[in-house]
Amino acid sequence: MKQKPIPYGRQHITEEDIAVVIENLQADYLTQGPKILEFEQAFANYVGSKYAVAVSNGTAALHLCTLALNVKEGDKVITTPITFAASANCVRYCGGEVVFADIDPETYLIDYDSVKRLVETSPKGTYKGIIPVDFAGRAVNLEKFKGLAEEHELWIIEDACHAPGGHFLDSNSIKQHCGNGNFADLAIFSFHPVKHIATGEGGMITTNNQELYQKLMTLRTHGITKDSDCYQNSPDFASGLPGQKEYPAWYMEMQTLGFNYRITDFQCALGLSQLNRAESGLVRRREIASKYEEAFKGKTFIKGQSAVVEGHAYHLYIIEAENRLGLYNYLRDHHIYAQIHYIPCHLMPYYRDFGWKEGDMPKAEEYYKHCISLPMFPTLTDDEQDLVISKICEFYNE
Repeated sequence: MKQKPIPYGRQHITEEDIAVVIENLQADYLTQGPKILEFEQAFANYVGSKYAVAVSNGTAALHLCTLALNVKEGDKVITTPITFAASANCVRYCGGEVVFADIDPETYLIDYDSVKRLVETSPKGTYKGIIPVDFAGRAVNLEKFKGLAEEHELWIIEDACHAPGGHFLDSNSIKQHCGNGNFADLAIFSFHPVKHIATGEGGMITTNNQELYQKLMTLRTHGITKDSDCYQNSPDFASGLPGQKEYPAWYMEMQTLGFNYRITDFQCALGLSQLNRAESGLVRRREIASKYEEAFKGKTFIKGQSAVVEGHAYHLYIIEAENRLGLYNYLRDHHIYAQIHYIPCHLMPYYRDFGWKEGDMPKAEEYYKHCISLPMFPTLTDDEQDLVISKICEFYNE
C-alpha cells in the first residue's frame, strides 16, 4: 500500500467549520458585514490587545503597518534575514531601505545584540524602526527591544504570523502574549492554511494605539471614511443643497490613498470557528515538539533543533542536520514533504541588487545550510510522526 503523503503543514477543516461557512454564504453579507468585527474582537481578546483589524492576508497586514507608521523613501528599517520575504518587502513597498541584522543561532530569532550594535554605532535618527519576527512560533523577547526602541525613538512591528498563542516571560516572569501590544506598536498575523488559524487567505493587525487603529481602518478600504466627525468637505457640498447642517446617509470621503485589503465575512466566520479550538491545536503542536525533541536528543547528526521552549507556538519544528539535501530528498522519496525555512532574505537576487552578499549574515547563512522543517500540524498522527522520526534515523543509520 502506497504511503499517504505527509506534508510539513496542513490545514484542519472540521464539519463545524464547513457548516459556519455555508451559513454565512447564505447570510445577507458576503463582505463588510458583522462577522468581520466579531472576528476582530474575538482575536483581540485572544491575544490581549485593545484593537484588531482583519485584512486580506499577512502581507497586506505588513504593508498597512508600514503605511500607518509613515515609512517613506530612504527610511531605514531593521529586520531578520531568516523570514518570509514579506517581512522585508513591506518596507520596500513604501520606498524604505531594509537593513538586515543577523540571527541568534540558539533561538533562530533576530539577535538583539546585532540590532543594538547597528543602532548604537549609527547617528541618531539613522533608523526608523525594527521588525522582529516570531520565527517558527518562538516569541521574540520584545521587552528588550522596546527599551532599545524607546531610547532611539524607533517603532516596532512584531511579525507574529507564526505565533498566535505564543508568549515570552518578561522581567517580572509575566507571560507576554504575541501581539498583545504591550511592547510593539503593531503586530501582524497570517491565516494562511498552514498557520494555526486558517481562513484560506487572511491576516490580522493588532495594536493598543487608537490613532494607529483608526489609520489602519481607513487605509484598509481605499482611504475612505464614513465617519462624519472626520469629514473635510461641507454638508452643503455633500448633500448638493445650500444650508445643510447634516451629511446625507450616502456620503463618504476618500481622504488618503488606501488599498482594498478587506477580508470577507465567510472567511471571518471560518476564522472564528478555528479560533475556538486554537488552544487545543497549540497543545497538540507542543506534544509533537516534545516527541521530536526527545527522539533527536543526543543524535550525532543533529547540529541543533527547535526543542521544548516556554511559550513556543510551534508553527514549525526545525532541526539542523548534516547532509540536509540528502535527508530532504530521502524523505521525499518516502512521501514525507519536509520544507526549508528560509532561504536568507538578504541573498535573494532582489536584495543582492542592493549590495547584500554572502558573508554579510554568517550565522543566518550557516543556519540555512542545515535547517529543515519537519511535519508539524495538529492532525499529524502518532504513527505518521513515528514514521518521520524513523526515516530520519534510518537515513543517518542511527
